[in-house]
Amino acid sequence: MEKANIISIAKSTLEIEISELEKLKNRLDEDFVQAVETIHSAQGKLIVVGIGKSAHVGNKIVATLNSTGTPSQFLHASEAIHGDLGVIQKQDVVLCISQSGNSPEIVNLVPYLKDYSSSLIGMTGNKNSKLAEFSNIILNTHVDLEACPNKLAPTSSTTLQMALGDALAVSLMEMNDFKANDFAKFHPGGSLGKNLISKVNDFLSSQKPQVTENDTVKDVIISISSSRHGITVVTKEDEIIGVITDGDLRRMLMKGDDISKVLAKDIMSAHPKTIEKNALAKDAMKILKENNIGQLIVTENGKYFGIIDLHKLLDEGIN
Repeated sequence: MEKANIISIAKSTLEIEISELEKLKNRLDEDFVQAVETIHSAQGKLIVVGIGKSAHVGNKIVATLNSTGTPSQFLHASEAIHGDLGVIQKQDVVLCISQSGNSPEIVNLVPYLKDYSSSLIGMTGNKNSKLAEFSNIILNTHVDLEACPNKLAPTSSTTLQMALGDALAVSLMEMNDFKANDFAKFHPGGSLGKNLISKVNDFLSSQKPQVTENDTVKDVIISISSSRHGITVVTKEDEIIGVITDGDLRRMLMKGDDISKVLAKDIMSAHPKTIEKNALAKDAMKILKENNIGQLIVTENGKYFGIIDLHKLLDEGIN
C-alpha cells in the first residue's frame, strides 16, 4: 500500500470520529447535567460497569475519576453476575457502559444494578435498549458511523464513550474545586506529582562543601575534591559570599601566577544563585536551566544549608 493511501485512511478515520464527537457535543443536555449532579451528590462511590471494549473504556474512566477526586471502582459485567455484585452498596451510583445496551450479560445484570444502587446511569448508543429501559439517566453515545471500514468494530463509539467519561471527570473536578495540588496528592510517585509538590529539601545532596574567604587554594582543592559536585561555597561569618568551581581553579592555574598567596576570595564568583530549602524543586530546576549551571546553593533563612544538583533533579523527573 502506498504511503499516501495510509495517510488518507488515517485522516478519514479521524474525520469520522471528529464528526461523531461534534454530534455528541451538540446533543449534550439535561441528562448529562443530572448525571454529573447525581455522581457529585452520591454518599458512596461510583461503580463503572462494562464488558468487551466498553470494559476497557470503563477502566480508563475509573482511573481518570480516581485521580481527579471522584472515588470510583470498575466492575466487569460477566464477573458481576457471578458474585461480584456484592461490591455495590446502596449509597453507590452505577455507570453502566454498553453501546448496544442489549448484550446478554448487560440484559441479565441491569435489574440488579438498579436495585442495588442509589441510581443507575446508562451510557449507551441505543435508547431503546434494555440498559436504557432500566436506567434512571441515559447518556446517549449513538454513532451514525463507526470508523472501521466494515462499520463493525467499535471505533467511533468507544471514542465517544472515552470522551464522555472525560467530560464527566472534568465537570466533577470543577464542582469539587479540584486543583493542581489536589491532583498531586494522588500522583506522589510520578513526575507530575513531583513537579507539583516536591520541595528542594527532598533532593538535597548529602555533601556540603565549604571554605572560608581566607582559605588557601589547597583548602579549596581539598573541599572541591571532597564532594562529587565540582564546587565549593565560600562563606564569611556564616554568610554566603561566593562559589568556586573546578573550572575557576583551572582558569586560575592557566594564568601561571604564583598561587601560594591566593585565597578563596580572590578566585570566587560572587553573588551565586541560591534557593530556599522549602521552595519547590521545579523552581530550582528553572533557575538551573535559565542560568546554565549544574548546581544551586540551598539556603535556610538565608544561611548556607546545602547543594542541589541538576542531574539529581533530572533523574527524579523534575522539569
